[in-house]
Amino acid sequence: MDTNTADQILACARELVVNGGYNGFSYADIAVVVGIRKASIHHHFPSKVDLMVELVRRYRADLQAGLAAMEASEPTAIGALERYAGTWEACIADGSVPFCVGAMLASELPALPPELAAEVRAHFRVLSDWLAGVIARGLASGELAMPGDARTSAEAFMATVHGAMLSARAYGTPETFGLIVTPMLQRMRA
Repeated sequence: MDTNTADQILACARELVVNGGYNGFSYADIAVVVGIRKASIHHHFPSKVDLMVELVRRYRADLQAGLAAMEASEPTAIGALERYAGTWEACIADGSVPFCVGAMLASELPALPPELAAEVRAHFRVLSDWLAGVIARGLASGELAMPGDARTSAEAFMATVHGAMLSARAYGTPETFGLIVTPMLQRMRA
């Protein structure tokens, strides 16, 4: 497999799915952007499901690497949570980070092929596990204070961040993200 071409196909598919969802593009769209024939795409990814499963797997691997780097460079739990939220705030404010592929596909979950839906769920489990670990560390050190356990708080935080991204996008007002997420972060501090 020509990894350069496969990478170009995946990059194009990522942009197309972020802008239009799973059903918002076809191999013909990718062929035009990448400058190859549809048959070449099928050579690398026999079906759209194969393409999207690989896209989400790579996206999840990038997420895991980014979260590990973030946690390694940020000694405090609240700092790690603020940096995570800040990444998505930048996404909304200036487009420096593309919209979350996982969140975009999760909104379409009932209509996705089962193997792709499983990958999207795995993406959310990775994120939830990381957030729960950060929150558990913050609770144990006394840095964070919140009712309930770390897992429940992680799910609430993740839902708040993703919901804030969608609200800011829907309203066309980037500041909506901070208006939603900042109070939650403040409530989490001990």
